[in-house]
Amino acid sequence: MPQVIFLPHEELCPEGKVIETEGGITICDLALANGIEIEHACEKSCACTTCHVIVREGFDSLNEADELEDDMLDKAWGLEPESRLSCQAVVDSMDLVVEIPKYTINQVSEQH
Repeated sequence: MPQVIFLPHEELCPEGKVIETEGGITICDLALANGIEIEHACEKSCACTTCHVIVREGFDSLNEADELEDDMLDKAWGLEPESRLSCQAVVDSMDLVVEIPKYTINQVSEQH
């Protein structure tokens, strides 16, 4: 079973987190199901970049980004070659190391 390792994020998971999964789930849904409240302002419809993550290890095992996701990623803060929208990136059978960027372009957080 693959492990998804979330690197420490000051607000969302200060200590980091290791989650085992059977795969077939998006990085966003996996994070949310395990207490990591990653932003997803568009409700995971690939219409914003608030769930942007950087996949530090295992990037090539993810499903390929489609044109819409690539277009949205162009607007993400801190874009890197291994950037994905976590609502679109589906975990497969390889371990992943995921970094949640410190900032998003979201001006107002939905979290209270």
